[in-house]
Amino acid sequence: MLNLYDTATQTVKPLALRDPGTVSIYLCGPTVYGPPHLGHGRATLVYDILRRYLEWTGLRVRLVSNITDIDDKIIDRANREGRPWQDITNKCEDVWFRAMSQLGVQRPTDVPHATEYVDEMVAMIGTLVARGAAYPTDDGVYLSVESVPDYGLLAHQSLDDMLAGGGEREVLGAEQKRHSADFALWKFSKPGEPSWPSPWGDGRPGWHSECVVMSLQLLGDGFDLHCGGADLRFPHHENERAQSVALGREFARHWMHNGFVVDAEGEKMSKSLGNVANLLDLLEHYDPRAYRMLLLQSHYRSPVKVGQDNIDSSVKALANLDNFYARTSSCPNGAEDGALLADFRAAMNNDLDTPAAMALIFDTVRSANSALDDGDLARCATLRASAVHMADALGLNFTAGDDVDDVALGKAAELDAARVAKDFARADALRAELTAQGYVVETAKEGTRLRRG
Repeated sequence: MLNLYDTATQTVKPLALRDPGTVSIYLCGPTVYGPPHLGHGRATLVYDILRRYLEWTGLRVRLVSNITDIDDKIIDRANREGRPWQDITNKCEDVWFRAMSQLGVQRPTDVPHATEYVDEMVAMIGTLVARGAAYPTDDGVYLSVESVPDYGLLAHQSLDDMLAGGGEREVLGAEQKRHSADFALWKFSKPGEPSWPSPWGDGRPGWHSECVVMSLQLLGDGFDLHCGGADLRFPHHENERAQSVALGREFARHWMHNGFVVDAEGEKMSKSLGNVANLLDLLEHYDPRAYRMLLLQSHYRSPVKVGQDNIDSSVKALANLDNFYARTSSCPNGAEDGALLADFRAAMNNDLDTPAAMALIFDTVRSANSALDDGDLARCATLRASAVHMADALGLNFTAGDDVDDVALGKAAELDAARVAKDFARADALRAELTAQGYVVETAKEGTRLRRG
């Protein structure tokens, strides 16, 4: 049984399933107003690995991940650029899913959009107002946190400490809030802003309301697992949970949060700090598998630094795995080693311990290479099948690397020569040619490598 750390109880405990054989998961998706960064890539990869592993064990997974397509950030960008807000959201969503596809992330089972559920959000807010848990002000409708007895369950800190960490405080009409921690469920629109009708006035839903409506409508009460980055724990997830409690509904039964991607100084990468690394740049210059490899060798709850050294190490590790896959292709088909797979399951079931799982794969690859060197083809076949099967559970694919033609290899050599000569315009032109031909162009210290995309 899979045991996962639960943010609410601060313990590693079994992921208990509401419906035997099926896992219901809600993952907070992107706000589509700009390109995805490395933190987005980490979150989607962590939960893609989780989903793939669960399916590998024979479970059915329903993964719901939303698109926030109406938000202050979207409106601000539309106003700055003089563009329709829908133009921004449509294009950014397309960029998002192209990037996720390159990363090998499976598309969620359901992809609800916030704008598709506004009527349901209005109805939910109306219920909260009727129950005395929410109230209107001059600028919108707020949830009263004092109506939620255990508000702060996910934050694990006092209300004063939580207030220092976020919340919708600096807004027009904030002096009308009954408590400084109360948060907006509905925001009245300003002239020229997108809006929807409501009993309290035209406006748009607050960010914290959309996930409550969509998760409960698509997955039902008491769904198994709510996921997201550690930065969403408070206020976003706390405020989602507060609304469901105030409604008298059973919300997620298990909470999972992945760690930050940090910069060289250990600071969380964020747009507000100006230290966000664009995921698209990484995908342009490296085999997309390299980021998955890097994250697999780190525990999902730990902070991760992404830099030249560990990306290069991931590229090298991939090359070693691909070389193993190519050189052992002569081994006959074999059945997996049951003991190895049992060890793999034990590692993964221990709070998704992918570093231990990857260590087991690397050990299996070394043993398979040794078996081939010793002429033990039967043992080689078993170990090869085991390594491939375990890697498949993690969404990590191997390639034999034999589909790169001589012309492309020649251009790669020219690219390296251009880089040495500091003719970066020529190097960029060659990279663009190779990319247009369908190759992934890896930049590593020892030279350019090509793989089919």
